[in-house]
Amino acid sequence: MADLKERLLPPKPQSAINIRDASYRPSASGRQPFQGMDLSGLKKRGQGLRSWIRVDTSGNSQIIEVDKFTMMRRCDLPARDLRLLDPLFVYPSTILGREKAIVVNLEQIRCIITADEVLLLNSLDSYVLQYVVELQRRLTSGVGEVWQSEGPELSRRRSSRGFDNVYGSPSPDYLPFEFRALEVALEAACTFLDSQAAELEIEAYPLLDELTSKISTLNLERVRRLKSRLVALTRRVQKVRDEIEQLMDDDGDMAEMYLTEKKSGMESSFYGDQSLMGLRSNDGLSASAPVSPVYSPPESRRLEKSFSIARSRHESMRSSESTTENIEELEMLLEAYFVLIDSTLNKLTSLKEYIDDTEDFINIQLDNVRNQLIQFELLLTTATFVVAIFGVVAGIFGMNFAIPMFDDPGAFKWVLIVTGVSGIIIFCAFVWFFKYRRLMPL
Repeated sequence: MADLKERLLPPKPQSAINIRDASYRPSASGRQPFQGMDLSGLKKRGQGLRSWIRVDTSGNSQIIEVDKFTMMRRCDLPARDLRLLDPLFVYPSTILGREKAIVVNLEQIRCIITADEVLLLNSLDSYVLQYVVELQRRLTSGVGEVWQSEGPELSRRRSSRGFDNVYGSPSPDYLPFEFRALEVALEAACTFLDSQAAELEIEAYPLLDELTSKISTLNLERVRRLKSRLVALTRRVQKVRDEIEQLMDDDGDMAEMYLTEKKSGMESSFYGDQSLMGLRSNDGLSASAPVSPVYSPPESRRLEKSFSIARSRHESMRSSESTTENIEELEMLLEAYFVLIDSTLNKLTSLKEYIDDTEDFINIQLDNVRNQLIQFELLLTTATFVVAIFGVVAGIFGMNFAIPMFDDPGAFKWVLIVTGVSGIIIFCAFVWFFKYRRLMPL
């Protein structure tokens, strides 16, 4: 990881070192320049520079420092979109397609994807560095390696399609730069969430099995913490899944994310206007001066009109065909990662169902113990009632009056026998009644 950081972080330019040395070098008058001023604080308050990792289409990476407003002008983004990338705030996962950029906020991956570059906030997070390394590897590798994991079916479908445009030149047989960068971001986010779900599964199942065998306060507290982590992770996975599903359901958002096509369309329109201006100059017309319709040659005006109509029809036809094809390409890309994130969500759902089943099992066990305590309390109450009969008999014979039974030596024995037999009969009658009413198990 240290080698990776040294490779991604370029050496500090000599100009910055000279400026730093010059700031501490005393002047001719013997005083140090900018004495008593906090230059670093002034820089942060005045410009708000942030360090970004820039990866271009060739896979080259560099560290740039750009302030917020320069980044807004560079990528044509509003301030609220850049706020989604602020690491100080916690926002749910979002993928936004704008006019010149795609704003991606997927877990640790927060970046801006344009048709020419990817801009990430400079971070020492391992997942951000892995994203940069994987993106560089895919950009520098061949087309066959990039699409090797897609399988033979997708390769056959790609080769069977006609990618020839109107001019007859074949289109490239790989995704454009912004989709490849988006694919790496989706793969990183889905892999990260899936790894967290796997770790949670490894920790959860033994703990739940231990809880079913031994119900204790410690195990219950551990399961409570586990369930809170599961709920938080399920929300994050559900948000990523909903974001991908929302993109797949909206063709307009998917067409908006094809930045390379829009850029090439703008360039072709610009070159068409340049050629039209060249045609006017060849006819002897000035491109800067207004042309009067009275003195303009009718042949040149007719040629200009026919050329503009043909160019507009050609561009509309090409844009409609390419938009449909590109939407299908992006939809296939999103569908693959939708299946992956959906399987992660199914894992978490199965784990939550297992936790719910464990809770139901524990509640059943507790209810069974509670029922056994109630039954024991019922038997104990019945036995107490039988024993109370002896107290009643003792109270009766303890009164201060004389009866002939007191003169018989064997009368005490018969009183005990009759009282004991009566108590046993009453106890057995109560037990039979409880079983008859199904208050006690047979």
